Amino acid sequence: MKKILSLLFLCILPFTAVHAQKDVDCSKVDRIKITTWLHEAQSQKKSSNWLLYFGRKFIGTPYVGGTLDRADRERLVVDVSGVDCTTFVEQSLALALCARAGKFDFPTFCNRLARVRYIGGNIAYLNRNHYFTLWINSNVQAGTVRDIQGPVPPFSAIQKINVSYMSTHWHDYHMLTVHQDWIQGISRMEKGINGLTYRYIPKRLIGDASLMHKAVKSGDILALVTNKQGLDISHVGIAVWDKNGTLHLLNASSIYHRVIVDSMPLAQYMSRHTSQIGIRVCRLR
Repeated sequence: MKKILSLLFLCILPFTAVHAQKDVDCSKVDRIKITTWLHEAQSQKKSSNWLLYFGRKFIGTPYVGGTLDRADRERLVVDVSGVDCTTFVEQSLALALCARAGKFDFPTFCNRLARVRYIGGNIAYLNRNHYFTLWINSNVQAGTVRDIQGPVPPFSAIQKINVSYMSTHWHDYHMLTVHQDWIQGISRMEKGINGLTYRYIPKRLIGDASLMHKAVKSGDILALVTNKQGLDISHVGIAVWDKNGTLHLLNASSIYHRVIVDSMPLAQYMSRHTSQIGIRVCRLR
């Protein structure tokens, strides 16, 4: 009981300070959970694979889509009780950045999450990294991750960005139905990355373990490249190499309705999804 009260005290006081700065939307249960995870991380080695460590904390968490778009105005949504593929990766990364910096408090977590999710950490709908290409570029610019583009092979394919899904399907996004004047801003965001090119690993090479070991490490962020019209990336997760040298994906799965390390090797998983054509790789700096 004393431990629970102590954790409540530790998370509630810092939250007040951050709330005044950033307008955080987070339940008491989730604040306690995050504070507990950060507290536990202090006993880990400083050299720990932090992204994989915190990613595994989410295993079993329900898959819940649309957690960032339920309100009429933008807030820093913190929700570790229900995640989609992107919020799972974002919150795992924010926790990892805290631990790597030796900061184990809730306000620091919120600050890191804002920097991961928004351009310049400025919480506004039109600053959110809506497309994962933009997410990668923003986090590279912030010094959070590295965009791995080699060696070649396996990074032998090139993706030319051509996104338009949000501006052409704006009615599917609650915020855009409420604020239709923001659609033009989304269109500008899309045009800002269209035409850019990036190397990725084509699907046919993902089953080549010798090549993949040169390019992908456990704890890397994997972005699944898609050929669906108007989109760049269809799914994201965290790379996990098993003891047999097989690559799997730790992800918030809409198929299994929870966060799992998929028992199916990544190469086999992608072979079953015709629209997925390869992967991009990001690594914690």
